[in-house]
Amino acid sequence: MRQCGDCQLCCKLLPVRSLAKLAGQRCSHQRHHKGCAAYARLAVVSPECRLWSCRWLVEDDTADLRRPDRSHYVLDLMPDFVTVRNDETGAIEHIQCVQIWVDPRYPDAHRDPALRAYLERRAEERIIGLVRWGTTEQPIGDEGMALFPPSLSEGGQWIEKRSNVRTKDHSPEELLRALGRPNAPLT
Repeated sequence: MRQCGDCQLCCKLLPVRSLAKLAGQRCSHQRHHKGCAAYARLAVVSPECRLWSCRWLVEDDTADLRRPDRSHYVLDLMPDFVTVRNDETGAIEHIQCVQIWVDPRYPDAHRDPALRAYLERRAEERIIGLVRWGTTEQPIGDEGMALFPPSLSEGGQWIEKRSNVRTKDHSPEELLRALGRPNAPLT
């Protein structure tokens, strides 16, 4: 069973709407090496934090990854998706992503060989990486990059497709479609 220990990287990297906390901004409730000062009241103070979990902490498929504060990235348990348009045919495809929140002080952390191996395994399910940074210039995590593993690219190479990520709240129906479960009940 993995534990957070001294790691509090999620408290810095992820945006939290209920706290008006931007991506890359240290949370006002974060206490150095002591965790969250509002943890006992999270259901009231920040419902998002109460519901959120680090993928490294709870998923067995991340066993070969280092703890987030040592790898300088946090894998979000909540999936997202990117919309890809084929320039030749105009066809649109929604591709599920693992969100990877990278510490802006270590912008190349996404090149960690263990992370790349993890993403290559996820590519078997047609899932790619969505690398996100929060900086003072782009504080809500809108600076990002889609990371396509070699098995999903024509040339058999890693493709890093940088763009400004347009953050959008997705409806439950959009999320289910992107996750390949368009007829799943919403209850």
